[in-house]
Amino acid sequence: MQSTMQDFPLTVGMIFRHGRTVHRDSEVVTFEGHKSRRATFAEVADRAQLLAAALRRLKVDVGDRVGTLAWNHQEHLEAYFAIPGIGAVLHTLNLRLFPDQLRYIINHAEDKAIIVDDSLIPLLAPMVAKLSTVEHYVVIGDGDISELTNAVADTSATVHRYGELLAAESPGYQWPEIDEYAAAAMCYTSGTTGNPKGVVYSHRSTVLHSMGVGLPAGTGFTDADRVLTIVPMFHANAWGFPYAAWFSGSDLLFPGPFLQCEPLARFIEDERPTRSAAVPTIWNDLLHHAESHHVDLSSLVQVTSGGAATPRSLIEAYQRKFGIKVVQGWGMTEISPLAAMSWAPKGTEPASDDDLDWRASSGRVLPGVELRIVDDDGTVMPWDGESVGEIQVRGPWVTGSYYRDPSPEKFSDGWLRTGDIASVTPNGFVRISDRAKDVIKSGGEWISSVELEGHLMAHDDVAEAAVIAVPDVRWSERPLACVVLKADATTSAPELRDFLRDRVPAWQLPERWTFIEAVPKTSVGKFDKKVLRAQHADELLIVEEIE
Repeated sequence: MQSTMQDFPLTVGMIFRHGRTVHRDSEVVTFEGHKSRRATFAEVADRAQLLAAALRRLKVDVGDRVGTLAWNHQEHLEAYFAIPGIGAVLHTLNLRLFPDQLRYIINHAEDKAIIVDDSLIPLLAPMVAKLSTVEHYVVIGDGDISELTNAVADTSATVHRYGELLAAESPGYQWPEIDEYAAAAMCYTSGTTGNPKGVVYSHRSTVLHSMGVGLPAGTGFTDADRVLTIVPMFHANAWGFPYAAWFSGSDLLFPGPFLQCEPLARFIEDERPTRSAAVPTIWNDLLHHAESHHVDLSSLVQVTSGGAATPRSLIEAYQRKFGIKVVQGWGMTEISPLAAMSWAPKGTEPASDDDLDWRASSGRVLPGVELRIVDDDGTVMPWDGESVGEIQVRGPWVTGSYYRDPSPEKFSDGWLRTGDIASVTPNGFVRISDRAKDVIKSGGEWISSVELEGHLMAHDDVAEAAVIAVPDVRWSERPLACVVLKADATTSAPELRDFLRDRVPAWQLPERWTFIEAVPKTSVGKFDKKVLRAQHADELLIVEEIE
């Protein structure tokens, strides 16, 4: 027997139409440092429609990838709707990646056009000659574009001003019908081992994820909320907050590039957000800023912290000092990205020690995501709060493969292997205890220990090098480089750091160094990093810190 329900497609257009009509008077606010500019959902929707028409005039077709290299602001939101709305694929580009990685991603995705902020032209222009598929560069802002126009002079690509493209179009663009299983957007992982991997979200998965984010078990957004989206729109689609807030009619507040404590605090005081989301580093910096400056955070009711483990002390400090509920979220690019939120279970006294303990967990599995933990032998372990295994997930917004990269080792019998090691309580709370791979999560971004080791061991004076994650008050984790020098070598930590400077992004450079006689080995000759971590914890390593 079949149902009598309509076969109605779940598309980004569905999200767009709902917010445009039902919540037409909700607003989008973009912070510009000293002032804010604002537009209603209806006005943003009109501009998204003009952008859609402009992209079609540039011959951006169904399935073409359009990159966005931009901060969080109104124009980026317009691209969130216009690009998938015409059947193309929104490809958000992480501006914090090393240029070689960024170039690889653009070429691997075969982006046909790139929408870029004028302030980010110095990042993009030097790689233009090696971008083999890009035909159009669309610049947001009125800043100088000469560096970009000079860079494309020897190519067939063209440069356009965003505002001029929209001004040349007329209202009334007719949106096409889109298959709900068609690609809507794509993000690349940070490439902690090997090249970054592309994750392609469908229209259907995007709608379902947006609904999941908006559930009370997720964020519980309503049209009474003002949502400050600090987490970058280029990082896993800002954790799905822009679409979920648009769906719910929540005002969207975008900080642009102004993520430093002072301007961010001023934006919060002026615009009175009720909810927000950011990595723990942002919340930690804002907390320290508030200790010595007047900061009005009184409008905030709840904030989401994710991308790295959030210390319980940070959760407690916000609760005790400001009455703000910090709720930890867990997920990854491959899961769209939200999979769990750490709301305390029913019966827990608000702001109690138990409440804080629950919120310090990695989160409770969301409806729409199925999760299991599996040991090294492939045995599915029980949810008893003690048994430990690798987290594996499946569901309608979980990827089943990578773009042009099968990576079979990342999947098991239809489940995504996350690489995170955890236990799960009987009521579905995940407690991550370790990572299967030796990566370092610093300020919400991944740093590959293997990559750092490879670069270090390329130095003529280095015999061996192992890099481990060590706790850091500001960034949650930072790399500690454990180096074995060759006999009679006298190379110093500052010299090795300078050696790395041209090989990895500045934010990945280790500040902490230790010189050891040998890297501990396992029985099969692999670096035994758990020994190094234990030695560091027991203060047995002599650690030098450099700027």
